[in-house]
Amino acid sequence: MHPKALLDECSALMEQVFKFDHPTDAVVSRYFREHKSLGPRERATLSDTVYAALRERLKFEWLARSGSGSKWRRLSILGFPGDRDFLKSALSEQEKVWLDACLRVQPDELMAQHRHNLPEWLATALREQVGDGFDALVASLNGHAPLDLRVNTLKAKRDAVLADLRSAGLTVEPTPHSPLGIRLQGKPNLSKVPAFVRGDIEVQDEGSQLLALLLDARRGEMVVDFCAGAGGKTLAIGAAMRNSGRLYAFDTSVHRLEGLKPRLARSGLSNVHPVGIAHERDERIKRLAGKIDRVLVDAPCSGLGTLRRSPDLKWRQTPETVVAQAELQQRILTSAARLLKPGGRLVYATCSLLRQENEAVAEAFGAAHTDFEPMPAQAVLADARVNAPETLCAGPDGRWLRLWPHRHGTDGFFAAVWRKKP
Repeated sequence: MHPKALLDECSALMEQVFKFDHPTDAVVSRYFREHKSLGPRERATLSDTVYAALRERLKFEWLARSGSGSKWRRLSILGFPGDRDFLKSALSEQEKVWLDACLRVQPDELMAQHRHNLPEWLATALREQVGDGFDALVASLNGHAPLDLRVNTLKAKRDAVLADLRSAGLTVEPTPHSPLGIRLQGKPNLSKVPAFVRGDIEVQDEGSQLLALLLDARRGEMVVDFCAGAGGKTLAIGAAMRNSGRLYAFDTSVHRLEGLKPRLARSGLSNVHPVGIAHERDERIKRLAGKIDRVLVDAPCSGLGTLRRSPDLKWRQTPETVVAQAELQQRILTSAARLLKPGGRLVYATCSLLRQENEAVAEAFGAAHTDFEPMPAQAVLADARVNAPETLCAGPDGRWLRLWPHRHGTDGFFAAVWRKKP
C-alpha cells in the first residue's frame, strides 16, 4: 500500500479508537473485518501505530499541538513504526520539519505527565504504592509483554516441550517462577507450531499460571472457576485435576465461554463443564452451595495490571469505575464463598494494581467471614514448587500474592487464599 494511503488508514482507525466506546482490540478487529483489502503488513502497521499512541498519549498529544493537519493524522505520524524514510514519503515538507523537531525532544524536557503517560489519579495511586519504583513501573507498563506459554501436563512435560520448540527454531526458556511456564521470544504464529496444535501448550501469562497453582486442585474434587472467561485458568486447573472430578467454568458471558470450546478440544480435558450464569446469585450457583472443594474467583476488575497488552484501559477506567468494580468484587466473592464445603479452599484474584480492588477487598471479606481462615500465599506457592515464592508475596507472613510487571516480568496480579474452617 502507498505510504500516503497507509497513513490515511492509520488516521481513520485512530479516530475510532480514541472515542473509547469499546475496548481497542474489539475496535481494531472490527476495522479489519470492514477493510478486507488490508494485508498482514498493513494490519500490523495500523495496530502498532494505534497502540503506540495509547501508550504515550499525553506525550503525543502535547507534541501534536505544534503540528498541522487533523489530530488523528498527527498522532498517527508520531506513533508510526519502522522506517522513517517510508513515513516521510507520505508527509508534506512542513510535517517533516515538525516530526524532526519532535524526535529531538529529550525526556528531561518533558513534564512528568508526558513521561509517565498516566491519568493523574492513577499516577498518584501507583506512586503511593511503589514509591521510588514508580519510574521503573511506568517504563514496564509502557513496554511490551512477553509471550508466555503453559505446558499442558496432561499431555507433556516441560523439558520435552522446550526441546520440541527449540527444534522447531523457536527461542524459549523456562519461566523464572512457574514450574509449568515457558517464555517465548518474538511473536511466532503458534497455530502452525506442532506442540500448540497437539494441545501440549497454551498461551498463558506466568502470573495467571500462579493463580491456578494457588488453588492446588486435586484429582476427583469438585471445583469451580467462578469467573472463567475464555478459560485459560480453567484449562490449567483441569490439567492439575488429571482430567478427573468435576470442574465448573462459570461466567456471565456465554460468548466468552464459547471461546473455551476449541481450547478444550485441543487440551484433551473432559471434566470441564462450562455454565453461563445471569449473575453471582444465579440459581445454578445456589444448588451447589456447600458442595465444592475449591473455588477460584478471578474477579472482574479494572485490568490495570495488563496495561502492557491493553494500554487503552488507563484511559477508559476512572476512580468511579474502580469503586464500582470493588463493590462488585465483594459481592462476587461473598457469593462464591457459599459454595465451599468445610475445609475447602477459596482463592480471590484480580489483574489490577490497585489496593482498592485487592488488599482492601480481601481484608473486608476476612473481617466479615470469620469462618474462613487466611492461608499465606507464600507457603502455598512453596508447596506447589514455585521458585522463590518469597519474592512474589507481600503482607504479613507473605499473606498475598502481589505481582508487579517491573519486578516480576508478569502482568500485575493479586491473590488471597482462605480455607473454610471445619
